[in-house]
Amino acid sequence: MNEALVTVCRQGCGACCIAPSISSAIPGMPDGKPAGVPCLQLTRDFGCKLFESPLRPAVCASLRPTVEMCGRDRAGAMLWLTELEKQTQ
Repeated sequence: MNEALVTVCRQGCGACCIAPSISSAIPGMPDGKPAGVPCLQLTRDFGCKLFESPLRPAVCASLRPTVEMCGRDRAGAMLWLTELEKQTQ
């Protein structure tokens, strides 16, 4: 199924910086991060310090927001990404 892309990330969300595990190195987190742990590059307002940086991990840069993934709000995005993480373990 082709899921519609969302044009921009939701302000104040950060779900994709918390819910999934990341196995590649992240600045400040050389071993990546476990699921449910906020990335050290997540800002107080749930933005990404590396969003436009070449230091941003490829896995993060390849994640594209979709209507399904982002849901109606941050809580919906967290639920969807947490479930995806469980299914891919």
